Amino acid sequence: MDLRNGRRTVNQSRIILFLLFCLSANIRIGAQIGGLNVFEFANLPSSSRVTALGGSLITVYDDDVSLALHNPAIINDSMHHQMAFNYNFHFSGIRHGNVNYGFSLKKYNIDTHIGIQYINYGDFVASDIIGNVQGEFQANETAFVLGAAKQLNERFRLGVNLKPVFSRFESYNSNGFLSDIGLTYRNTERRFNASLVIRSWGTQFDKFNEETGSTPLDIQIGVSQRLKHLPFRISVIAHNLQHWGIRYDDPTRREQTNLFGETIEVNEFNNSIDNFFRHFIFSGEFLLGKRENFRLRLGYNHLRRKELSVQNYRSLAGFSLGVGLKIYKFRIDYGVGYFHLAGATNHLSISTNFREFRRKL
Repeated sequence: MDLRNGRRTVNQSRIILFLLFCLSANIRIGAQIGGLNVFEFANLPSSSRVTALGGSLITVYDDDVSLALHNPAIINDSMHHQMAFNYNFHFSGIRHGNVNYGFSLKKYNIDTHIGIQYINYGDFVASDIIGNVQGEFQANETAFVLGAAKQLNERFRLGVNLKPVFSRFESYNSNGFLSDIGLTYRNTERRFNASLVIRSWGTQFDKFNEETGSTPLDIQIGVSQRLKHLPFRISVIAHNLQHWGIRYDDPTRREQTNLFGETIEVNEFNNSIDNFFRHFIFSGEFLLGKRENFRLRLGYNHLRRKELSVQNYRSLAGFSLGVGLKIYKFRIDYGVGYFHLAGATNHLSISTNFREFRRKL
């Protein structure tokens, strides 16, 4: 028996058990989410592709370096010298985006990426307690990202993102540190991927006030399956697994609607089913062309639909769509995510790989 291979297997098993322990240790029951944490922007969709696929994508393994912000374990050598620019046209003039760049350290068999993620909430009017205008102020947040991934064996890959975060709201300032830990399983013969990710796990150093805020921890498990006889990949992502009860229980509502707009009576069983599906994002991507240069995307986020739909009004809340096209050496992607009757967010991404320019030279 090869002792070195035996030790390597034991070490990999310990890493997997540690990640599963973190998952089980953070599960809480009976909690709602949203608006409770500092640095919430860190979990916004990183690209138009992610926006189009429901808001999260942790299982796809290709050359899209923007996906490294959702799962560092999928950083790979095809992202070497890949650069991506992403801009999200958010609501009310909020500007959100990121820039990141991938490169490989072949000497150490490690693939890495660096990036900047930011959000600017715009200009606000400053006034005193009786409404006298005293000027304007701004609010913005920034995160610097450094990530790396390494192949553990033929099937498993481990990655980590480190993210110092800085927030400024008028005269209030805060900073902290977030990290993402990801583990990905790949079966290339069956075109199947599975991932476990612990996102935005960290702490706040400097506080806005006397209380220390909690970070937007999000534990996710996902699977993707590429169909054999159709250029289509389906993905299912389970998110917010650290909270089981994420459904708001409104005692005044006696009825609710299902996915198809049908009215059903509220009871404990229906509430449990509704809460279960709020943890899931379903998405699919058509990969068309010999080199998959044209892509169509669609997604459905049940939590978003149930939280942001208006009773007795039909809308596309929770659904998302997108398209991607490679022109010359640039890939251009667009995604739209429908939130409620008020509108949707529009996401635009442009990426390129500098190695393609070098080949021509």
